[in-house]
Amino acid sequence: MSAATTSTAAAATTRAATAATAGAAGLSDAAAQASIGAAAHELHLPTVRAEAARLAEIAVRARHTHLGFLAEVLAAEVDDRAERRRARRVAEARFPRLKRLADFNIDAVPTLSAAVLAALAHGGYLNAGHPVVLLGDSGTGKTHLLIGLGLAACEQGRRVRYVTCAQLVNELVEAADERQLSRVVARYARLDLLCLDELGYVKIDPRGAELLFQIITAREEKASVAIATNLPFSEWGAVFPDPRLVAAIVDRVTFNAHILETGTQSYRLRTSKKTVTRKGETQPAAPKPAAAGTTESSRP
Repeated sequence: MSAATTSTAAAATTRAATAATAGAAGLSDAAAQASIGAAAHELHLPTVRAEAARLAEIAVRARHTHLGFLAEVLAAEVDDRAERRRARRVAEARFPRLKRLADFNIDAVPTLSAAVLAALAHGGYLNAGHPVVLLGDSGTGKTHLLIGLGLAACEQGRRVRYVTCAQLVNELVEAADERQLSRVVARYARLDLLCLDELGYVKIDPRGAELLFQIITAREEKASVAIATNLPFSEWGAVFPDPRLVAAIVDRVTFNAHILETGTQSYRLRTSKKTVTRKGETQPAAPKPAAAGTTESSRP
């Protein structure tokens, strides 16, 4: 039996069960719950199926109207569905770890302001398709901010993908070799936000640079790309071999861009130094060794 036939038969059974129970003079709670469960299964409403009985008990105690009870049930389904969508978006983004913008130590980066991060977290730049570029040395929080922006977008139900520059280039080269490049480029073009990390750490060969340019061009002024790089724009020629391609890429990722500079002082290094200093301050000093030929009793 085909899936369509099975679905049609299930729907008919549900309708029959609902009609039979609705026509009964006194609908028992068990019969009503069975009917709700069958209908919710057919309509793909798992939260209604799981929570209807509990919410009905609450509604009776609180003396809610029928409409009030229905509103509570539907609100529970909507909230649960939104939470499942957020969890799915986070899993699909493939973050190496979860970092939130709220957990970023803004005081450690004087060049950034809390107002700017709050505005970006709200997601207005995504609606406009504007790029975001994070510039700074290693250890200054670029990846934290990049993941934080991506996670904030996921929690808004948007489609996000995190990937390093080297990983994306390798994926594109493999897709081109397998004649699947158009499909891969189209998949990346459908994202609401592409988080591209570690641009500048690995030099890209001419073929890889041209493939990466296709991804950036496909998203230009239509969907946002957030890039974290340790190089100023004037040094991107060390990554991309073709000067004309460098100019074209820089032009696209800086047009209407939000450019955040995280500085040159490594937060990780400063934290490590403070930790070592604190350990040194709390550790008791070792006693000085006695001079040769001095006994315990001869010491003053």
